Amino acid sequence: MAIISDFKEEEAPQQAAAGPGVEEALVAALERSGGALPFLQAAIDVAHRRSGLFRDPSAVSKVTAMAAAVRAQVEAEQRAAREAKRKAEEAERKAAAEAQRAAAEAATVEEKPESSVEKDSMEVDRKEEGNVRQPNAGNGLDLEKYSWTQQLPEVNITIPVPQGTKSRFVVFDIKKDHLKVGLKGQPPIIDGELYKPVKVDDCFWSIEDGKTLSILLTKHNQMEWWKSVIKGDPEVDTQKVEPESSKLADLDPETRQTVEKMMFDQRQKQMGLPTSDEMQKQEILKKFMSEHPEMDFSRAKLA
Repeated sequence: MAIISDFKEEEAPQQAAAGPGVEEALVAALERSGGALPFLQAAIDVAHRRSGLFRDPSAVSKVTAMAAAVRAQVEAEQRAAREAKRKAEEAERKAAAEAQRAAAEAATVEEKPESSVEKDSMEVDRKEEGNVRQPNAGNGLDLEKYSWTQQLPEVNITIPVPQGTKSRFVVFDIKKDHLKVGLKGQPPIIDGELYKPVKVDDCFWSIEDGKTLSILLTKHNQMEWWKSVIKGDPEVDTQKVEPESSKLADLDPETRQTVEKMMFDQRQKQMGLPTSDEMQKQEILKKFMSEHPEMDFSRAKLA
């Protein structure tokens, strides 16, 4: 688990200052050496011959620590870029969904009789009965303390926090099947067993604009929809969730086929019709019956 905000708030460790002339000389030497590794090997050889650096037993660990720090910086920049791209895509998707919803409502509001409004209200009540609710535009739910959205690979949680909140004020503890989130000195905002396991090393959080705590959870099983983030919280009706068409087109053929099958089965269940697996079993049984007319199938039941 990584804290993206730390890379934004904390100053980088002090490094030896290198003027423009020194950097240009180093760049020229790098180009002449034929690559980064030969350049580093030459620099280490010079340091060995012209200084007493490697007489110090801790020299190797210090050089290794410098390389590890640069690698950590690269990984942090890559994670931040992925997070920024995800947020931009999510914002674009939400805006498109809201625009589509507003257009649909505007087109039907004048034609809708009062009795249908009352009927819709009763239908919503029935759908939310039993702790199951209609999904929001992101296939998740908007709850009192937090909102969440999801796609097949991941879950995104947004929690409003007081303006000016820093990462050091956040309490964040995640295990593969448990999540605890809150602010220091206050009761946890989220504390419970996750609906399904997650990949802890691929989970991130950050403070956005000093007023929103954003959390990314990477699902362990990336081929199923979550009904909730925490077990016992209100659940989303997974028969109503829909993957983004753009995301669906980006999937490899095998994964896309699996997702499309899941969507088909969800629609079939909504209409009280057999799923693809049930239809396949029916076809197999019908074929067997047609090939063996001499057998008595009067008591046989189709799956």
